[in-house]
Amino acid sequence: MSTETTNPVSADVLTAARVLLSQLGVSPEDLTGTPVLVPTFAQIVPQVRATLTPGTLRTYNTHFVRLETEWGTRQVNEPSKADLEEMARTVRRDTRLNRASRGGSGAVANFLSAARCVYRYAEDNGWIQSADNPARRVLMPKRGTSRRHAIASPQLAQICEVGAAAGNDPELDSILLRLHIETACRRSGALDLRPMDLDPQQCLIWLREKDGTDRWQPVSPTLMRHLLDHATQRHAPHSGQLLRYRDGRPITKRRYDHLWARIGEDLPWVALHGITAHWLRHTTLTWVERTFSYAIAQAYAGHSSKTHGTTLTYIKADLIEVATALAVLTNEPHPLAPDAVSRSPHDTEHTSSHLSQDVTA
Repeated sequence: MSTETTNPVSADVLTAARVLLSQLGVSPEDLTGTPVLVPTFAQIVPQVRATLTPGTLRTYNTHFVRLETEWGTRQVNEPSKADLEEMARTVRRDTRLNRASRGGSGAVANFLSAARCVYRYAEDNGWIQSADNPARRVLMPKRGTSRRHAIASPQLAQICEVGAAAGNDPELDSILLRLHIETACRRSGALDLRPMDLDPQQCLIWLREKDGTDRWQPVSPTLMRHLLDHATQRHAPHSGQLLRYRDGRPITKRRYDHLWARIGEDLPWVALHGITAHWLRHTTLTWVERTFSYAIAQAYAGHSSKTHGTTLTYIKADLIEVATALAVLTNEPHPLAPDAVSRSPHDTEHTSSHLSQDVTA
């Protein structure tokens, strides 16, 4: 009886084999194990949704729906770089354009970010290799210069007046406008606000915005009172969304579309320039920077000092300085800055009085 013997494989041969497999994007387990079953977009997208924060999901969900609708039956490893680029061109064509838009670049960037999120999840689960990820090879569009700018005080007063004058829920619209003017918050920050995020004693609200950022933001005693009354009258759960319709349903971003469309009917220049809530952020932050300092405007906006120069890590503003700016803006004392109004900067007194009238209208 004879036995067959095999010669041992040298270390150099094993090393060469591993290098070759790595270049091919193949692991030894791929050769010996059970073939990987790659999911379809209809299967993977719901899993990705479950991993995201509400704010990120709001940004990406339109594009997730597109992937499910157009590529639902395709496996994640099927589309090529050219397929993704063609869908990106479709997103750009379908984008609603106005004078404040940048040719659909923002929508394309959000689509590609959503696609990258899906493919990164597929990579993490071993369904595709990094080398087979087409989203890695599609370039992000360059961001054009924003056409948004600060709204002049007389025009801001008109917006507040029209917002509070008509519509099916002027009380809600007035709170929305005042919230954005006072805090310069993003739309996501307003939509994520909960009754449990209100600190009535110190007149602070806890804002949760994009990229997982959060902060305490001062508000005027008047706005705090309106927020508390709104939560009570519309039966907002303590840990649920604060801003709601009269029937208790939480509002969505569609409320903003309705609000600005309504204002644009009475003020044609609002519709012509595509003015939205984000213009209010520009307006308030511009005023804070001109009236106080860049560091205080940065803190007011909730921006990280790491993204705006090393020096600002040493001269960053604190919550008291932000509250002081708010008190001057609204011409209303704040618990954290009780003497701020009486010591308003002389050279900006005229501007602050105009803005405070707009905010408190």
